[in-house]
Amino acid sequence: MARNKVKLAWIANDATRRATLKKRRKGLLKKVQELSILCGVEACAIVYGPNDRVPEVWPTPPEAARVIARFKSMPEMEQTRKMVNQEGFLRQRAMKLLEQLRKQERENREIEMKLLIREGLRGQSYDNLGIEEATCVSWMLERKIKEIYDKLDEISSKLAVKQAAAAAAPPPALPPQVMVPPPTAPPPPYPPVAPTGPVVPMEKTPVEQAMEALQRQNWFVDMMSPWPEDFYQASQPMDPYQPPPPASVDHTSPWTDPSFPFN
Repeated sequence: MARNKVKLAWIANDATRRATLKKRRKGLLKKVQELSILCGVEACAIVYGPNDRVPEVWPTPPEAARVIARFKSMPEMEQTRKMVNQEGFLRQRAMKLLEQLRKQERENREIEMKLLIREGLRGQSYDNLGIEEATCVSWMLERKIKEIYDKLDEISSKLAVKQAAAAAAPPPALPPQVMVPPPTAPPPPYPPVAPTGPVVPMEKTPVEQAMEALQRQNWFVDMMSPWPEDFYQASQPMDPYQPPPPASVDHTSPWTDPSFPFN
């Protein structure tokens, strides 16, 4: 919660005035101590009360005497450059308040002139205006027109600078183009490579070996069987390259098979 602003005036009540002096003097000495510690400056404070024979000094009387002696050793111009007393402080404060009042009056006057200009744009007549008000309205209009022309000149100058920079700038570089090669025919298939080493026959499976043995056995049985009788009939021409007809079975022959030599 914000504290109420204290009115700077002499306190008429004696007890209240003494209590305020005690409290404010303690706070003043504390502020001087904080200023010396935080900012690293040499400072001292000497406060006299209306009924005190010995003043209250910070930090100590010898240290305060040393700081005052250093201050008096400075040139007189430097001593009085920022020195103020109660009268000077009040005069500075009054001048500051007067300047704030004049500033507020100017702002209020400008607001009134703007309202009069808006009413004139809506069609209200200026016949009842006084000389001072008419002069202020004319001055306000001239200032606004000047601000408009200044703004137009600023925009034109910025546009001219941009156009000159665009004309002097090199043309933008084209984006990089990617060259795609034309499609080519696929390469011809490689010819089969003849084996350079000795050809090794593939090993047959047991099933293939059994089938091959069975075929050889059937061929041998067919060759050992006797020829049919109708193959050697007389009506057929004799082929000199064919074997002779089998002889009749002779059990007295030493050969077990009569057609052995032709098998």
